[in-house]
Amino acid sequence: MKKYVVVLAVVVLFIFASMVTVFANDIIWDDIGRGNSNLRTVLVNPDNPRIIYTGSSNAVLKSEDGGVSWRNILSLRGQNKKVNLFLYDPQDKKSLYAATGNGLFYSTNQGKDWSRIFKGKNYSENECTALAVLPSAIYVGTKAGLFVSKDKGRSWHKETGKIGNSHILAIAYNLKEPNHIYVACIDGVFKTQDNGQSWEKVFLANPAEDGNDIEEEIEDQDEEERLSNIRYISCDPNNLNYLYVATSRGVYRSCDRGQNWESVSSYGLLNRDVKFLLFSHKANLYAVTKSGVFEYRGSRWQELSFGLATEEIRFLASDNQNSLYAACDNGLFKTNFKDALGSNKNSILEFYYKDEPKISEVQKAAIKYAEVDPGKIMKWRQQAGKKALLPQVSVGIDRNTTDLWHWEGGSTTKTDDDILRRGRDSIDWDVTLSWDLGELIWNDDQTSIDVRSRLMVQLRDDILDEVTKLYFERIRVKMEIDNLTIEDSKKRSEKELKLQELAASLDALTGGYFSSHLVN
Repeated sequence: MKKYVVVLAVVVLFIFASMVTVFANDIIWDDIGRGNSNLRTVLVNPDNPRIIYTGSSNAVLKSEDGGVSWRNILSLRGQNKKVNLFLYDPQDKKSLYAATGNGLFYSTNQGKDWSRIFKGKNYSENECTALAVLPSAIYVGTKAGLFVSKDKGRSWHKETGKIGNSHILAIAYNLKEPNHIYVACIDGVFKTQDNGQSWEKVFLANPAEDGNDIEEEIEDQDEEERLSNIRYISCDPNNLNYLYVATSRGVYRSCDRGQNWESVSSYGLLNRDVKFLLFSHKANLYAVTKSGVFEYRGSRWQELSFGLATEEIRFLASDNQNSLYAACDNGLFKTNFKDALGSNKNSILEFYYKDEPKISEVQKAAIKYAEVDPGKIMKWRQQAGKKALLPQVSVGIDRNTTDLWHWEGGSTTKTDDDILRRGRDSIDWDVTLSWDLGELIWNDDQTSIDVRSRLMVQLRDDILDEVTKLYFERIRVKMEIDNLTIEDSKKRSEKELKLQELAASLDALTGGYFSSHLVN
């Protein structure tokens, strides 16, 4: 058996969870348990979601105001007091069944009064782990086999064969076709098409039975889990042919009522050991693993439990308003996906783009940093066109010198004051303005601009091509990380380093813009 170090797994999970936040700002899980803890199951009234039942380790609790307040409606006694499952009677919504560790209880007045209608002969038979309430019969799965009553619980008989002695994990059925029942137990998945008259094994409990030598990947299983990889079974409410089985190695699907099976993509699951499956009122498929709650959408699993502060999720339920309820070790939590998931229906990729700056913004930053904006060329052309409006200015000076001398007479009263003087130069100034109006249509600078424009366009295209490749490579790497399991620690570390390398390359092309605009 392949072993993994638990501490390493926890560390890797923490690193991964810190890097990727799925709808963290959109999905809010509200604790409506009001201090009630160690909850194991939950049931919401299909017509009135304000009426909620939840089961703890020793009692049944009911709320009639949507979880604002709770009251104890059944306290269990005995050695095993766990409440494992609730079901309504399909013919009477006032009638309620509670499968517990101390037998099956029944109420005809929405939990006001209870009576025990099934009790096993020993501890294992007494613990009811699965339940199916059909118009013609009631099926109770226990740790020691499957029991059937066809008279509303007044009498019971135990099925024969493996299904009558195996630990029953879950029972799946569709009220549109009540004669088809599927029972998941540690020995496999069994199917009946005749209301339990005969049973056929349609899914093996362990791939090793099918000749495949697959190493066990789960370390912390109890003894019964080590004997079987089956965890749960569920039917698609919109397609009677579709079955889903949760196993320790992911989810398997049958499209032909269990005759053939295929593996459902584990893309997005942090842990392939799927404990529970739920089809909501709108036929959305949800799964529970040790890592959280996931929704199957667009051939991948999408985590929904970021912000759900709990260590163990034990049960999921939904109501007719698209709300999801999670019964956990530390309370009952509720969230509504109507608004949170509505904006993400069209593209799963929006999840990966959520924390990244837009590609157009990154490209603009790269263009600005490299100074290859197209506006630069336009500015050059405008300036070249305006050049013809500026005249050529020339300033001239003309100086004529002379060698003529002359006497200037002095005073008439004094002698010897005549002066011989040289004649002055003749200086002429002129300013000339000229325009070449032909340059309004074309000038030699345009040729130079054309050459520089071609070089700039080429450089800009190279930069944009590199930025685009790096940007979408980051998206691909994030998707690859999302597809890795918690056990792929080496590959995860390599992918995370690749993410940092791509971010550094984008920073080099954008002057640090990319990392500064990442949403941490």
